[in-house]
Amino acid sequence: MKTFVLDETGLELSEYAVAAALVAVAVAAAFTMLGNAIGFRLDQLATRVSG
Repeated sequence: MKTFVLDETGLELSEYAVAAALVAVAVAAAFTMLGNAIGFRLDQLATRVSG
């Protein structure tokens, strides 16, 4: 049991999985904010062109 608890070979894979998940969340948040900003600017442009 002690060797099983002290064995850290599988820990590396789980650390990479957590890091990849954090990167994916950050990228999704960045694209969402960027999309909102682009949509806002397009709305402003459409308002100026039509008015």
